[in-house]
Amino acid sequence: MPFSHVLATNSTTPHQPFLTGKMKVQVLETALLRPSAAPFTEDHTLPLSHLDNDHSLNVTFRYLRAYTSTTATDRDPFQVIPSALSAALHNYYPLAGSLRRASNGRYELLCRVDQSLPLVKASVDCTLESVNYLEDPDMNSVEQFVPDPSPEETMLNPCTLQLTVFKCGGFILGAAIHNSLCDGLGATQFFCMAADIARGVNQVKYQPVWDRSTLLGPRNPPKVEAPVREFLSLEKGFNPYKQDIGHVVKECFYVEDECLDQLKALLSEQSGLGLTTFEILGAYIWRAKVKASKIQGDEIVKFSYLMNIRRVVKPALPAGYWGNGCVAMYAKVSAKDLIEQPLWKTAELIKKSKSNASDEYVRSFIDLQELHYEDGINAGKGVSGFTDWRHLGHSAVDFGWGGPITVLPLSSNFLGSMEPCFFLPYASSNDTGKNKGFKVLVSLRETAMANFRQEMEKFSRKEFSKL
Repeated sequence: MPFSHVLATNSTTPHQPFLTGKMKVQVLETALLRPSAAPFTEDHTLPLSHLDNDHSLNVTFRYLRAYTSTTATDRDPFQVIPSALSAALHNYYPLAGSLRRASNGRYELLCRVDQSLPLVKASVDCTLESVNYLEDPDMNSVEQFVPDPSPEETMLNPCTLQLTVFKCGGFILGAAIHNSLCDGLGATQFFCMAADIARGVNQVKYQPVWDRSTLLGPRNPPKVEAPVREFLSLEKGFNPYKQDIGHVVKECFYVEDECLDQLKALLSEQSGLGLTTFEILGAYIWRAKVKASKIQGDEIVKFSYLMNIRRVVKPALPAGYWGNGCVAMYAKVSAKDLIEQPLWKTAELIKKSKSNASDEYVRSFIDLQELHYEDGINAGKGVSGFTDWRHLGHSAVDFGWGGPITVLPLSSNFLGSMEPCFFLPYASSNDTGKNKGFKVLVSLRETAMANFRQEMEKFSRKEFSKL
């Protein structure tokens, strides 16, 4: 069911249900949430930072959190969640604004007195347990739990939510948020405030701070002195998310601690370096993806990830800053070298890329955006995006039913990559039996997935002798 269909109605008349594998989902209505109290009295426009306007973040990020029902509460999610979200909107009212292009081509946010945030309400005729708490989901089925707005709808409502309640009383809160509004940490601040309100917590952890164009604005005069251009190019009209790489599919893979610990020990012995899980597993998956995709050996491929710069910049950003507070970092190498060199060298390459993170790097990146925004700043082709979601504070988003049992991103376009990889925590339920490790959600061109799966099977069998 396309999002435009749901947005077209605000009635409570049920739509015809549709089938999604084992699940039959029925949309009930689209409620228009407004701040519980008017946060302003006149229409106005808010500027966005140069980080918010990064071309690689010109995407709507879609993800969901799934919650189980508990015996501790008999409250109705359809009553609790919308009320809490509305109350939190008083502080985060820009989420209900509309995007538009300013005269310089950058995004700005129009906030109107009568603005609202769409919340799709839906129900499903099965239990969360019957679909294994979405721990190993049918990726086509779960698409129906998160709005998928068109580009036109996104400009009007850059943040749209969906609340789907299961037969057991468990529920899913899906979100489609344009990345120019905030990053994952910023969105989590909003959801945490709503969750605290739902639980009756009156103390506000962070006072939201908007001052984006001042805190992360360009210098006067702008200057690019850090090695930003080493990884970025100018190619007007190039859209990294319009590349023809064929159909992209998603699949979850489980990473057991025992396998990871053995690989860590091996690479540490070979390199003498203290390598992190992100560096080691990122290197393994990056190489496996490039190898499976049969990338030409002379092509330069890039490993892309976000670095939180809230405390890197000087002065540090305020605790309540909820705009984009991350900058993309890169490691690059030829496909041939990536496949042939020892794995520890690739992990070291990723490790060394972190040393670029500095106040000067961030300021140079912002100044590059100031000088060349219209020239099409991008990381080019062959980008593999990686994001670690294991420690983003999702468990704190507790509306009174406990933290989410499953967190799942649905976006395929991220960080200039059409094939991103997410490191995700296991479901918090011990019933799955999979709590000694974590999982990775991999997006990859369909023609390469079978070969990539074989590489991950080698990992699970600990076939590390040739690394």
